[in-house]
Amino acid sequence: MPHPLAPQLPDAGDPNALVEGVWPEGAERVDGALRVGGVDVREIAQQHGTPFLLVDETVVRGRARRIRTAFEAAFGADTDVYYAGKALLTADVARWMRAEGLRIDVCTGGELATALRAGIEPAAIGFHGNNKSELEIEAGVQAGVGTFVIDSPIEAERIAAAATRAGRVQRVRLRISVGVHASTHEFLATSHEDQKFGVPVAEAPALVARIRELPSLELVGLHTHIGSQIFDADGFAESARRMLALHAELGADDAPLPELNLGGGFGIAYTAADSPEPIEAIADRLADAVRTAADELGIAVPRIAIEPGRWIVGPAGITVYTVGTTKPVQLGAGTRTYVSVDGGMGDNARPALYGAQYSARIASRASTAEAALVRVAGRHCESGDIVVDAEWLPADVAPGDLLAVAATGAYCHSLASNYNAAPRPPVLAVADGDVRVLVRRESIDDLLARDAGLDAHGIDAHGLDADPLDARRPDANNLDAHPGVA
Repeated sequence: MPHPLAPQLPDAGDPNALVEGVWPEGAERVDGALRVGGVDVREIAQQHGTPFLLVDETVVRGRARRIRTAFEAAFGADTDVYYAGKALLTADVARWMRAEGLRIDVCTGGELATALRAGIEPAAIGFHGNNKSELEIEAGVQAGVGTFVIDSPIEAERIAAAATRAGRVQRVRLRISVGVHASTHEFLATSHEDQKFGVPVAEAPALVARIRELPSLELVGLHTHIGSQIFDADGFAESARRMLALHAELGADDAPLPELNLGGGFGIAYTAADSPEPIEAIADRLADAVRTAADELGIAVPRIAIEPGRWIVGPAGITVYTVGTTKPVQLGAGTRTYVSVDGGMGDNARPALYGAQYSARIASRASTAEAALVRVAGRHCESGDIVVDAEWLPADVAPGDLLAVAATGAYCHSLASNYNAAPRPPVLAVADGDVRVLVRRESIDDLLARDAGLDAHGIDAHGLDADPLDARRPDANNLDAHPGVA
């Protein structure tokens, strides 16, 4: 029977179980403790402190190969897969993607710099964004970025001017707001009419004509993106049909549009209640819709591009916290236990932004205690700082337990902040039993170094090793000192 305080939550089941499809592939319990990529998370916590974001490199790369293979099988070997860097972009992640045959999609100067400094060849980079600054456009053109996605008439003029100054012809795509209302949260829907991305279908012909007038631009195709965290192919297929019709209208023998970018937004499972369609099925259904539309329009199927991000890195990541306090709250309908951890909306803003749901498990031990309804709360000074709204955990969850939250590989590090002057946690990678740092943990000194009102010499005098708040101190997470940790 559903709990009166969380009627949407499935029955408790085993509160130690790792739901397949939610937790990273290969994650398991050994002697009660959670292991990811062959490594016990307790060992990682001892060495690196908590909280930390851990991504399994083998899973990330395997999913990159899987989606590339799925779309190449459906559309042909010349399909372009761009990894949407906004999901999680570090130098190593960019290199993993390129090694697996994917291109990189960026949307700011910072993401562009990350990709370039990681050694990604500029021709393999696409540059997105609804308000790219003139400096960012200049930097991308000068670097030799493969394609820009034009989001407005103003951007067309700015990119053309930058390309003229650089003495080159810049390849561009035009983003279309195709009017498909994706079945997702309104903040994640990106192709309905009243919103900031792209240009409406009705305005596309005039802008395409203007782009073709600019000698420093080469229009290679159209682009659309209907939203994020979409579980089935219906919206993608309808978007593809509309885009093919516009593609046929705007293309001609003397002015071809060889490419069509259908965007990303493929959903993943965050909880046991989520059931996204397999990516292979989505690719096949999308290919069928494209071919049918092309046949009806009497045109050839263009070269297809997609832009997955979350689907690749989301399921490969977990965030591990240490429980600080537990507090049962008696309510009229029952009891809810608040389990507070040493992170929160500073390292995962998604629940506060749009009510995202997650799954959690005690990671440092298994328990035979009965299941209890808990709400995992963060440490920040906001009542909305909730990491997991409702979950079943063993009733003996206690201070000192390590708590892992699944499917945090996408948009957690990317959206992280320093709210309440909290340093951002590190991003760690595990592969073949080895753990390494992708992004180091911020320190208090890192935060204070940007405050121009402080004496820099005074900051330097307090090294990291002397910082009493540094989570990397060897005793910061002394699990032996916590009775709640086995």
